[in-house]
Amino acid sequence: MTIKQDDQATAAKPFTVGNFRPEDAEGLVELFRAVYGEQYPIRLFYDPAAIILANKEGRYYSIVARSASGQVVGVSHLYRSAPYPNLYEIGVSLVLKDYRNTGINKHMGVFLFDSFVPETTHIQEVFVEAVCNQPYTQKNAMFFKHIETAIEVALMPAAAYAKEKSASGRVASLTVFRCYHPSPHRIFLPRVYEEELRWIYGRLDDERDLCLSDGKLPSDITTQANMELFDFAGVARIAVPRSGADIQTCVADLEVKAREKKVTVFQVWINMTEPWAGESVETLRRMGYFFGGALPRWFDGDGLLMQKLECPPDFESIVLDTDAGRRILSFIQTDRATVI
Repeated sequence: MTIKQDDQATAAKPFTVGNFRPEDAEGLVELFRAVYGEQYPIRLFYDPAAIILANKEGRYYSIVARSASGQVVGVSHLYRSAPYPNLYEIGVSLVLKDYRNTGINKHMGVFLFDSFVPETTHIQEVFVEAVCNQPYTQKNAMFFKHIETAIEVALMPAAAYAKEKSASGRVASLTVFRCYHPSPHRIFLPRVYEEELRWIYGRLDDERDLCLSDGKLPSDITTQANMELFDFAGVARIAVPRSGADIQTCVADLEVKAREKKVTVFQVWINMTEPWAGESVETLRRMGYFFGGALPRWFDGDGLLMQKLECPPDFESIVLDTDAGRRILSFIQTDRATVI
């Protein structure tokens, strides 16, 4: 893929993009301090040794932009945030103020999506949580062939955008995926979401055997659930790779613990490879959860995002750049109205 480069800007501020090198670590710390001061919540990026180790272990991959003198002036990251370790999220991207509007983000994207990921064979699929307080991250994701599958409503607090003053309320995120190594498999669609999920999967860049979920929650299986709390954001994420008849009790107990930490946004990830995924969804809907969207390869097999808000949604402020994104949001609003 080729992109148009701002020749005038690049001539004034030349740069190159490439793989992380251990000698970049100090420069990355300086970049984060220049952009965020000491306030960035992922403290790893203030520790050069930790950055080097994370890249070595494959927990993070730093794609680095360097000036002609070798200064680190931009970075984008791949990192693990889903239950399946070979699905990577793209994010934690920033550019030094003096180098903005020079095309660095697009050049990092070309290197990342068209060179680094195809050559890193254990990365099966990637995704981006494109913020919805502006269209630019979404435009960039669409440029690099991602497909819209879900919206996380009210994901981030306005305080996260206080410096740039770009949000008056909580900010939603459009979740988009790109497949590099297809993995066709069977999933079970909850009847209540069959039409919408068939439409989403009809646009996906991978194949699925779509079946209706008619299974009953098994009484001989104990629900497996893992919760991660994001205190600053007030978000709880509950992964349910295995569900049984006790799913309601299990999720309710985790909600109590989350509320103690002032959580107001709850997300539950259901495993759609289970024949009883539909009953899991109906249980969550009775608890106030509503549709979020599909999560390809989330558990290696696909996941389904369900979400619940204990804060006012700000649907009117959600900025979406594509018709597909707008359709997903419309369905989310309709579904939420049926469970609250």
